[in-house]
Formats: sequence, C-alpha cells, structure tokens
Amino acid sequence: MILDNNQGAFFELLRAGLWGNGNTEIRIDGTPYWEEVYRLAEEQSVIGLIAAGLDMLPPAERPPQEVLLQFIGNALQIEERNKAMNEFVAWLIELLRKNDIYALLVKGQGIAQCYEKPLWRSSGDVDLLLSERNYEKAKKVLLSLAMDVETEYTHFKHQGMTINGWEVELHGTQHSRLSKRVDDGIDATQREVLYGGKVRSWMNGGTQVFLPAPDEDVIFVFTHILHHFFFEGIGLRQICDWCRLLWTYKDSLNHSLLESRIRKMGLISEWKAFAAFAVKWLGMPAEAMPLFDNNDNHNVNLEKKTDKICKFVLEVGNFGHNKLVQGSNGSRVQGYFWRKFKSFWGRLGDMLRHFQLFPKDSIVFFGGVLRSGLHAAVRGE
Repeated sequence: MILDNNQGAFFELLRAGLWGNGNTEIRIDGTPYWEEVYRLAEEQSVIGLIAAGLDMLPPAERPPQEVLLQFIGNALQIEERNKAMNEFVAWLIELLRKNDIYALLVKGQGIAQCYEKPLWRSSGDVDLLLSERNYEKAKKVLLSLAMDVETEYTHFKHQGMTINGWEVELHGTQHSRLSKRVDDGIDATQREVLYGGKVRSWMNGGTQVFLPAPDEDVIFVFTHILHHFFFEGIGLRQICDWCRLLWTYKDSLNHSLLESRIRKMGLISEWKAFAAFAVKWLGMPAEAMPLFDNNDNHNVNLEKKTDKICKFVLEVGNFGHNKLVQGSNGSRVQGYFWRKFKSFWGRLGDMLRHFQLFPKDSIVFFGGVLRSGLHAAVRGE
C-alpha cells in the first residue's frame, strides 16, 4: 500500500508519539497538508499521540504555529477530560465498594496507564466487568443515579447508562459475539480474572482500581479489536492500546499460555495478521510482539494482509466513524426495515472484504454478526 504525503506524515508522527524516545527518527517527506493530518488524527482518535509526535520534530520541520497550537490545545483538552474521568472512576469504584460490590475496570483508563503520556490518550466510556451477582447488584445501585439509561442487552449482560455526564457500561461478559468457540475462550479467561484472582491494580489518586492481569487483559483487548473489526470497523486507537499493553508487560507475559488460548479460540491467523500490521505500520518492536516471527516480514501473503488491514482502518475510522457519517443522511426519516436492509447490505460488503483476509473465519463470524443483529431487531433497535 502506497501512502500519500499526508498519510505518510500521519503514520510517522503516530509511531513517534506511540513509542516516544524509542522512535526519534521521524521522516516527513514533502510538505503535508496539515489539516488533512489533523483530520486523520481526529478520525482515528489519536490526536494526543500525534501531538506528542509533533513535539519530537525538529523546529524547522514543524507545521505552522496555528496548526501546532491546534494539536497541543486539543491534547490539553483531552488531558483535562482524563483528569476529570479519573476522578469519576475513583468515585464510582468507591461507591460500589461501599455497597459491597466488586468490579474491575476494563479497557479505557486502565489501558491508558500503559502509555508514556496516559492523560493524552483519547478516552471513551467507563467499562466495568463484574460477576453475575455483582452485575445485578451494581445495576440496582447505579440505575437510580443514572440520568439516561440504555435498553439492557440481557443476553450479553450489558447495561449502559449515563451518570454525572459520564457514559458507564456494566459488563457481565466480555463476549465478542463472533462465535461460540471464541466466547468460550473469553469465558475461561474471565473466570481466571473474577474467580482466580488474576488481577493487577492501578493507584488512581488514593483509590486502588483493579484491572485484569496482563495475560488475561491481552485476550480481552485483542478479542475486542476483532469484535469491532468484524462488526463495524476498528480504529488505530484500539490497536495502539493493544501494542502498548504488550510492550508494557513484554517481560512478564506468558507467551505459551497466550498461544494456547489464541489457538484454542481459532484466532492465530488474526493474531499474526494484526501483529504484522502493528510491526509494519505502527513501529511495534518485533521482539516485543508475541507469536511474531521476523521471517513474517518476508511473507508476501501476510504483507498483503497488513496493507488491506491498513486500508480498511483508514477507510472506516474509529469504531466505524466514517461509515456512520456516510450513512447518517436521512437515516431518521427512512423506514425501520429499509435501514435494517441497508445495514445488512453494509455488513455483507464488509464480510466480502474480510473474506480476502480471513476466508474461513469471515464466514463463521458473519453468522455471529447476523445473530447479534437479530437480537438488536428483537429489542426494536
């Protein structure tokens, strides 16, 4: 895949911001259209990483002052939001503990701690993983405080709500909804976390917040990437999260356990493809990427897969943002069944694209996509 000057500059700065002092050789070819670099950063929710990369550029190669200030200004806004979110997370965890509810923070602010600048990672919502008993107890406590409540996915044990302006999601499972084989593997990993004590912690101010242990978190984060990749679209922020988690715990990860789990779930092809993508496009050090062989760099088929993943990620944006924007015009005045037909047609197009990357799994996982859509239809969404 050949990048234009703007995309090339974007990836150079992304790699620099992602790895900090470990990747200081930044080559910006030509003069990028900086507004386009900003658009890409916004679409992929990596403005903080690009701002950090810009800070490493020699003064003579930096963009005009107004562009630089735009990046830095937005990064500082992200920082302030993260500080406020961390305070909310501390309050939420303390509230649950006072009600004898044990919850783990997954994704989000926990993964942010793996970055060189945690406060410059674009944040989303607050995701909590709970046992079945704690899930039901947390609903009773938190729903009474929520300003807005989503319809519950009872089949997936998922309840979304808004508390004090923050989106909170309670998860009784971390299911990918791709296949039973994958979700069985996730369930086994989840049992290790909830009942086997496989956790780590983050001191968020004066509050100890528990997170899944690295060996288990890697499974959750990677299957979350695949869920969005096959369902709607995945952005670079989620893949960067995976890379930073792997890098932070590179010396302690149990590679044989990881390989056993990935193979048992039938995801070794996906892991190798995204691993090669991370090494080639994101500058992930090859020696820190589990299940990656340097000989993979010379695998022509794998090389084509990484380029196709890159093209797909750039096209759809963070969580399929670009597809949502393109499909938003007139969506509210269209009939329910017409919108569902368009959604199905879009899913089918994605499946055909994914077939080029993962032929067998794309067909299997498409069944999971359809089942999930059926559940949503039953709920009237």
